Amino acid sequence: MARFDQGVIREIHARIDIGTFIGQYVSLKKRGTDLVGLCPFHGEKTPSFHVHPDRGFFKCFGCGVGGDVIAFVQKLENLPFPEAVRVLASKAGVELEAEDPRAARARSEREAIYEANQIAAAYFARMLRSEEGAGARAYCERRGFSSATIEKFTLGFAPEGWSGLTDELRSQGVDLALAARAGLVKPSQRGGYYDFYRNRLMVPTYATTGEVIAFGGRALDESEPKYLNTSTTPVYTKGDHLFALNVARRAAQRDKTLVVVEGYLDCIALHQAGFENAVAALGTAFTEKQASELRKYAEFVYLCYDADAAGSAAATKSIDIASKVIEHTGSSVRIVTLPEGEDPDSFVRAHGAAAFSRLLETAKPSVEYKLDLRIDGLNAGFESPSAVARKAEAIIRELTPREEWDRWRVYVAGRLKVNVDDLRNSRFLANAANFGPRANGADAGGSRHVPVHRRTSAGTHLEPLSFEREVLGIVLEDPQLAREYGERIAPRRFRNELYRRAYETIVTQAEGLRATADVFAACAQDEEALDVLTSLGARDRSSIVRYGDSQERRAHLDRIVERLQREDDEARYAELSRSIDEMFLAGQPVPRDLLEQFEAAKLKLKK
Repeated sequence: MARFDQGVIREIHARIDIGTFIGQYVSLKKRGTDLVGLCPFHGEKTPSFHVHPDRGFFKCFGCGVGGDVIAFVQKLENLPFPEAVRVLASKAGVELEAEDPRAARARSEREAIYEANQIAAAYFARMLRSEEGAGARAYCERRGFSSATIEKFTLGFAPEGWSGLTDELRSQGVDLALAARAGLVKPSQRGGYYDFYRNRLMVPTYATTGEVIAFGGRALDESEPKYLNTSTTPVYTKGDHLFALNVARRAAQRDKTLVVVEGYLDCIALHQAGFENAVAALGTAFTEKQASELRKYAEFVYLCYDADAAGSAAATKSIDIASKVIEHTGSSVRIVTLPEGEDPDSFVRAHGAAAFSRLLETAKPSVEYKLDLRIDGLNAGFESPSAVARKAEAIIRELTPREEWDRWRVYVAGRLKVNVDDLRNSRFLANAANFGPRANGADAGGSRHVPVHRRTSAGTHLEPLSFEREVLGIVLEDPQLAREYGERIAPRRFRNELYRRAYETIVTQAEGLRATADVFAACAQDEEALDVLTSLGARDRSSIVRYGDSQERRAHLDRIVERLQREDDEARYAELSRSIDEMFLAGQPVPRDLLEQFEAAKLKLKK
C-alpha cells in the first residue's frame, strides 16, 4: 500500500468540509451540531447516519460504518485507501508526491481529457434544450424519458453541423489534438478538425468516481450506424467499464443485485421504471473485466438480453464469462428471458415495472438456461428415446459440475419426458457383460423419477445462497435457535465463504447470544461478515422471508434439516453412480454388493 505524508492527509481534511462533501451524496438535515440522513451503505427508513463536521467524521448507528472523509470515499466508491486519497487530493488541489516526467505527462493528459469530456457533455446538454434540439427532445418523448431522467443521465444532443462542438472546445481553450485523442473530434484531410458526433442523441458514460469517460451517440432516424461510440482513449478502454454503474452501485449496495442489459437506452428505461440497479455493457461483448466490476458490488447478477438470435448468442457467451468470474466465488448468475421480439426498454414500457419484476423472479440459473438451449434442440429431433437419453447424458456431463450430474439428470429427464434412469443407465447399463448379476428382487429401472430437486414450501428451488440466507436471517432474528440447530445445520454446509464465516461465529458463540444486537456484537471484528448481517437485518430491503414467531422459524429450519439429509442421500447415490460409471469406463465388472448399495440408495430416494 502506498504511504502518504501525514501533512498531505491533514491538508485534505483541512480543505474538504466533510459535511459539504457527504451532502453531495446524502440528503442531510441539521440536528444540533450534527448532520443526519439516511445511510447510503444500508437500507433504512429512519435516519441513523450522523455526520460531525466539527470533529471531521461520520457514523451510522444502524450498520456501524464510520470514519473520516477518506473512509467515506473508500466505502462509497469501493476504493483502496491510496486511490481514495488520490481522488480527494485531486478534488482539494493537494499535491501528493513528485512524479517522474512521463507519469506526470500521462496524468496531465488524462485530466485534460476529463475536462474536455465534461465541456462536451455540458455542450450537448445545452443543445438538447435549445431550438436545434427539438427533434431530439421529441425522440426522448417518444421513448418515454421524463425530464428528470434526461437530467439524471445528462442526456444531450449533437447538432447536425460539422463544427458546433469543435468551436465550443476551442472557445474553452481545449487543445483540439487532445480532443481528437478523446474521440470528440476528427482531423480533416484539409487541415483542422470537425465534429465526430452529428445529429445524434448523446449519452455520456461516467466513471464510478464521477468523471465523464466516453459517449454513445444514438441516431435519431434510420441512419447507420445506429450507435456511434467512443473508441479506446487514454481514459477509456472498451470492455473495461459498465454504463450507469456510477448510479447503480448505490442501489446494489442495498440488495447486492445488478441487472445487466445490452444497450444504453434499455438501461435508462429500466432506471426510469424504478430498477436503479441496471447497467449496460456499452456496446461490446461482455468481458471478464466487466464481470469483475459487477462482482465488487453484487452477489446476484441478472443478464437480460434482447429476445432475438443476437441476444440469445450474446447471453450464451456472457454466461460463460460471468460464471467463470462471478459464480466461482459463491455468487449467482441468472438469465432473464424476455418474450420474443422484446427488449428491456420495449417490455417495461408496454407491460410495466411489475411485469419486469416477475421476469426477474422467474429468471433461470445459468446452468439451467444453457441446458434448456441444448434440450430444445433434442426435443425438436426425431431420434429414438435411447439415442436422446445418450445425448442428454453427454450434455449434462459437458455443462454441469460432476457432483451435480444426478441433480440435473432429473431436470433434463423431466424436460425430455424420458425416464431419469434411462439417462443414468445410458452410460453403464448398455453392455450387460460388464456387470455381475443383480440382487434378487432388485428393481431393474423403475418408472418413478428420483426427486433430487429440493424445493421450499412455496415450491421454488432451494438454491445454496437462498438456503444460507434463510438460515442466517432466522438466527439473526432469533439467536437462541443457533444453539438448537448448530449441529444439525453445520457451518460446513454453507458454500458462500462470508455466510459460512458469519454463521460459524454465531454457532460458536451461541450460548451467549440472546438478541439480534448480541449477534452484531459477536461479529464486530469481521467487517465483511458484519456487512452481510447488516444487509439481512434490513427489513425493508432484504429478500429474506420473515417469520412470525420461534415456532414458525423452527418449522422452517426443520424443513431445511430434512432437505440437507436428502442432499446427503443424493450425494451417496451420486457417489455410487460415479463409481459404477468409472468401473464401466475402465472395462471392469461391477461387484454385486456395489449394485445392491446403488439400488438401496435409489429406493431410499424414492420414499
